[in-house]
Amino acid sequence: MSATNPAQHSEQPGRIMSGEMAEQPAVLRRLLEEGAPKIREVAERVAAREPRFVLLTARGTSDNAALYAKYLLEVLLGKPCGLTSMSTTTAYGARPDLTDVLVITVSQSGGSPDLVASTLAARDAGAITVAVTNNAGSALAEAAEFHIDVLAGPEKALPATKSYTAELLALYLFVEGLRGGDGSAAKVLPEVAQQILDRQGEVKALAGRYRFAERMVLTSRGYGYPTAKEAALKLMETSYIPALSYSGADLLHGPLAMVDNISPVIAIVPEGKGGDALQPVLDRLRGRGADLVVIGSQAEVDKASAGFALPTSGVAEEVQPILEILPLQMLAYEVTIARGQDPDAPRALAKVTETH
Repeated sequence: MSATNPAQHSEQPGRIMSGEMAEQPAVLRRLLEEGAPKIREVAERVAAREPRFVLLTARGTSDNAALYAKYLLEVLLGKPCGLTSMSTTTAYGARPDLTDVLVITVSQSGGSPDLVASTLAARDAGAITVAVTNNAGSALAEAAEFHIDVLAGPEKALPATKSYTAELLALYLFVEGLRGGDGSAAKVLPEVAQQILDRQGEVKALAGRYRFAERMVLTSRGYGYPTAKEAALKLMETSYIPALSYSGADLLHGPLAMVDNISPVIAIVPEGKGGDALQPVLDRLRGRGADLVVIGSQAEVDKASAGFALPTSGVAEEVQPILEILPLQMLAYEVTIARGQDPDAPRALAKVTETH
């Protein structure tokens, strides 16, 4: 791990994270205006190579972005897609034949040795390699054949916020480019993101309700599932509250037994097929008397114990995750502040995690 903590001298707890969350509409706008043409160029060059299937490589927050890309690639592009286990290459020395396979490596910093090593190994094995990073000068960007810069700007708070939503948008634009789409569904994102961020008071009130929670469970389905995983990670790394994330389908296969009326369950309910698939899970949770918090439409929030209504009516389901995570980032921030901790500098963590 890096020896220094870039956020440890924050003048005011949470000042850096708060500022970076607030930058997200501008980051999304910059990526749409400045980054989109370059992403489309990379996508067109990759598409011309006709990859037979796709592998995604990432860690931490970027792993959740990669999971989002898996849904995009399988649903929109119809390509078989998997998440790699890097240790098969870096620890066990496996060398699978990756001829004509698209390998996408996602990393905010582009500095973790295992990501670089696995990308180099994939390239040597015949893969088409694309690195998606927030650091164009990183070792990972150099290791891959193609690079996509998410243009989020320097991120100093340890919890990744603006780099995560920028990764999501960059991956969406890339998949759109692969299939010849125009990415127009993303044009509304900066404006709607600002509307959500302007409602921090609502999230602060919600945080007051859950500041003493000893455990949280997060669930969703479809495109919302990566949001559940990322929100759980944010809550754990900032507030230290154990937060467990499950696909709604997996929640019914056993973990539902631990749900009670004390620990909150946060359900991300997309407007679309993912939200429809989650309905039986919501019914079961309500039947168990769960303290159900819904991030979704006003109609879904009205049926829950509490929640945050998302202004996503008419927003394509495949880009809703870029908006869904925003109130959950704010919730992690507000819960952490309410518990007297500093979300800028979680204990025992470093901005660049060097795994091998």
